[in-house]
Amino acid sequence: MTTTETKVRKATTAIGGVPKKAGKASTAKVAQADKTAAVKVVKKPKTIKTPKVSIKKEKPVLSARASRTSGEEDKVVLRIRVRAYESKILDASVKQIIDTAIRHDATIVGPVPLPTEIKKYTVNRSPFIYKNTREQFEIRVHKRLIDIVNPNAKTVEALTNLSLPSGVDIDVKML
Repeated sequence: MTTTETKVRKATTAIGGVPKKAGKASTAKVAQADKTAAVKVVKKPKTIKTPKVSIKKEKPVLSARASRTSGEEDKVVLRIRVRAYESKILDASVKQIIDTAIRHDATIVGPVPLPTEIKKYTVNRSPFIYKNTREQFEIRVHKRLIDIVNPNAKTVEALTNLSLPSGVDIDVKML
């Protein structure tokens, strides 16, 4: 097929006619049909999109003194992270900490169980002949998080004098 024949076929199928064999008379009819088809096509007007503008309102900056005088209290949080290898000893020490804090009228958030940290070690069983046989050991570190909101002096003193079992690690932070 030549290029003129393909043009004829495309033009006649676009108009709705059946494609005919290309000839001199048929190409003239198609050329007239192309002109009428081109006249009938109406272009849509382009719409102009305006960008949306958002206006941000700035918040007034207050000093620390102004916020305290408005009635808001500063919250002091005592964050206690307790860690141990055995979960039973950890739960017993957490219960002891919570009982001490409740005894001194403190508000408590927790205990929140944090993800257990697992450390795995792979060791050769034999250094020479049975080198492919290995043993795996793991150490599990259980963790709990306790928050004491607005502790008073008696609560802090009672927690510092608390005796916990060995193997329990405590980290205390003031937030």
